[in-house]
Amino acid sequence: MELTVLGDNAAQNSAGGGCSAGSCGSTDHQVSHLPDHIREKVENHPCYSEKAHHYFARMHVAVAPACNIQCHYCNRKYDCANESRPGVVSEVLTPAQAVKKTMVVAANIPQMTVLGIAGPGDPLANPEKTFETFRELSEKAPDIKLCVSTNGLALPDAVEELAKHNIDHVTITINCVDPEVGAKIYPWIFWNNRRIKGVKAAKILIEQQQKGLEMLVARGILVKVNSVLIPGVNDEHLKEVSRIVKAKGAFLHNVMPLIAEAEHGTFYGVMGQRGPSPEELSELQDACAGDMNMMRHCRQCRADAVGMLGEDRGDEFTMDKIETMEIDYEEAMVKRARVHAAIAETLAADHAKVSAPVMTVAAGTRPVQMAVATSGSGVINQHFGHAKEFLVYEASPNGVRFIGHRKTDQYCIGDDTCGEKESSLTTTIRALEGCEAVLCSKIGFEPWDLLEAAGIQPNGEHAMESIEEAVAAVYLEMAKAGKLEQAVITAAA
Repeated sequence: MELTVLGDNAAQNSAGGGCSAGSCGSTDHQVSHLPDHIREKVENHPCYSEKAHHYFARMHVAVAPACNIQCHYCNRKYDCANESRPGVVSEVLTPAQAVKKTMVVAANIPQMTVLGIAGPGDPLANPEKTFETFRELSEKAPDIKLCVSTNGLALPDAVEELAKHNIDHVTITINCVDPEVGAKIYPWIFWNNRRIKGVKAAKILIEQQQKGLEMLVARGILVKVNSVLIPGVNDEHLKEVSRIVKAKGAFLHNVMPLIAEAEHGTFYGVMGQRGPSPEELSELQDACAGDMNMMRHCRQCRADAVGMLGEDRGDEFTMDKIETMEIDYEEAMVKRARVHAAIAETLAADHAKVSAPVMTVAAGTRPVQMAVATSGSGVINQHFGHAKEFLVYEASPNGVRFIGHRKTDQYCIGDDTCGEKESSLTTTIRALEGCEAVLCSKIGFEPWDLLEAAGIQPNGEHAMESIEEAVAAVYLEMAKAGKLEQAVITAAA
């Protein structure tokens, strides 16, 4: 049997819109079948739609410093600008400051569509500050989607207030549904003015999370579930978590890797608990995908992140800088509307486009992973040396699917010091382990040679082309060159 290899959109359109094996996720074609009122909630939300994250930006405001649970993977360090992980912020804001910052960012980054409160503690453990921020923003910036991310302990008591403020998107971090597993993750919770520990604490937390999930779904609020993959603790158990939260109506499951470097000062980090490898993460996501739409493009953002996923422009919008800015908000809102209309037109054209097949490959041809350097818009538009992360795609006879991202050091800064950055370049190449090609807009001779020596083929021939179409084209070229096992090439009919 021979199958045509197409880009993501083409493969899905030619198959009548269904998912290829193992590829169900949060991409545009997976939500295209949804009712209009649901699709409208996710099509410009960079966290709920993989397609949208190429075009739209988000921001978090840090108005919630207190937390009502302790997690072994969390250390909420403040004023740590060089760390990009949940719980880290440079400034804790008042609600008034948060509203002002949001308006300024919306004026300067017109692609920004989503405002979230995700910490640095738990938003619902700080309800007054959280809901005051939401109240003001719903009046002053009704075009911005409002989101909240919570551990779920206080969620049931907050559902009515969330619904009142038209919060359409809520993320709950659910790492387990078994209290015995939970006791290994959460040393304590603060509940009814008491600190409770062990299995009893985990049982209460799990019950509150599940109750809150059910209440949100009953009110038509979209729920994304975050889970931290902790090898040896909840790795196998997360399959059960995925099955249960889907059955209760969660829209999306985001399985994230544990961040456990010792320098972060977390309990797991200090105790030597390792994080998962990219392969372990991908395998578990695939195992869960049979039960649940999976989010694979999460960047585990700071609690004060600003900009596109994968970038952080927070330093541009500190409160001291904001105070000096002069902004014509009326003009800025006109620009926002114009930018959003242009993106919508691009997305509509992309969704309708069907790539013409060039050739077919045998169903037994092995899959290939490729890394892509992009700064957004769904195209290959970044110099290899400027990339701080690479998106990883898998091409196979089933089509092209996004499977994750790899963070790395930016080794080239465009000046005469580039030759001194070999250690960072080596780190970059190590981060691309498992990829057989890297697609970028441009690449220098030195990294080209080192990539080839590492068994990774550089490719700069598809600059400014659609990522999915370019990956498919390179895969077909590899098959035609006999680089894929058991490849059978025939001309398309």
